[in-house]
Amino acid sequence: MKDMETSKDLDSGKSRKAKEKRLIQDTFVVQNLHLKEINIEEMIYFIRGQGVMLDRDLAILYGVETKRLNEQVKRNIERFPNDFMFQLTKEENMDDFLTNHKNYQPNNKCQFPDKEKDNILRSQIATAKERTKSRTLPYAFTRNGIAMLSSVLRSPVAIEVNIRIMRAFTQIYPLIGDTNTFSYRIEALEHHQLEVYQQLSVTNKRLDEVFHKIEKGEVQPVQGIFYDGQIFDAYQFVCNLVRKAKKCIILIDNYVDETVLTLLDKRETGVTATIYTQHLSQQLQLDIVRHNAQYSSIEVKPFNRAHDRFLLIDDEVYHIGASIKDLGKKWFAFTLMHDITSQELLNKIH
Repeated sequence: MKDMETSKDLDSGKSRKAKEKRLIQDTFVVQNLHLKEINIEEMIYFIRGQGVMLDRDLAILYGVETKRLNEQVKRNIERFPNDFMFQLTKEENMDDFLTNHKNYQPNNKCQFPDKEKDNILRSQIATAKERTKSRTLPYAFTRNGIAMLSSVLRSPVAIEVNIRIMRAFTQIYPLIGDTNTFSYRIEALEHHQLEVYQQLSVTNKRLDEVFHKIEKGEVQPVQGIFYDGQIFDAYQFVCNLVRKAKKCIILIDNYVDETVLTLLDKRETGVTATIYTQHLSQQLQLDIVRHNAQYSSIEVKPFNRAHDRFLLIDDEVYHIGASIKDLGKKWFAFTLMHDITSQELLNKIH
């Protein structure tokens, strides 16, 4: 019986000493915070666009082990959504990364009594060992997540610590907010510049291709005007149209001579050529016979219902403001017609 009482006394004595020890630790932490001997600002990192604190630093402030703090969080995980807490990646957990993302550099100006200094040193060594041995990546708590911790830990120390942490966040929050906004603006500007550069590169490439095709005569303007005296330019323009035909060429022109036959001879092999004209003179008929005896045949058919001139290149229809034989002698315009096809126009003729 006496042994049992003795055992109870020992247990109560150990419990009392443990409570006293925790009270001393809690008092020490709160005093340090009050005296600003622990600079909370140094424990705030700028990660993923927001200010956060790591679980190991919070554990030091609350006077508990990191493992115990995370256990309490996991028991109440529904209170900690992703915008309250997230786990760092391996890259974010690197010392260089964390150092570069600290809001302030340590000043090491704190002065402690020797006994307290030894306690802190042992605590730091234990934390370092725990970090080295642990394979678990640390958790980062946002401002909202830290506020939630006080309701999970449920101790006077937690409440006092959170008050100090909230004040620290309040002091540096404008800096974080401005840095965040500035960072996003820089990223958006860089992204916009990259898009503009890519668009310009694509545009320049396309322009180079267009200019190259124009030089080779593969691309023709869809409309324009030739003025008097631009005989060679107008002749070259029509020659390029003739050269790009793949299947057939049809000319509707009331005034044709041997120069038109020569121009149509610039077409590719296998491309047919047909002329619809009103004035089919004996000289023209003779020129056609002589031409067809030596070169690829050009078919000429009578047609007197057209006032304007049209040049049909495969499926395209060009409206030409002057007879082909008179190109460049006077002003004339040309237009690629988008609302009608060659076949539609031929159906009208037939």
